Amino acid sequence: MITRIVKLTIDPDKTAAFKSAFVDNKEHIRAFPGCTHLEILRDAKCANLFFTYSKWETEEAIENYRKSDLFKGIWKNVKPMFCAKPEAWSLLS
Repeated sequence: MITRIVKLTIDPDKTAAFKSAFVDNKEHIRAFPGCTHLEILRDAKCANLFFTYSKWETEEAIENYRKSDLFKGIWKNVKPMFCAKPEAWSLLS
């Protein structure tokens, strides 16, 4: 099992749009083969700092998702909302 944490710093003026994009896509991501859990967390002190927390069966499942049309469509939509480069960690459970 792989736990994936991605840190996303969003333009403060675009946080509502980012949260909406997550809500619109979360069930599709959760249904992606190999994904067993997905949630988004917001920093307690920095309102435009978010973390996605997901669990995947394998590293291959993560890579399949990252190469999918689903990911490409989501990424195209949310990438302009970032005000810093995303950071990601893959952790073994």
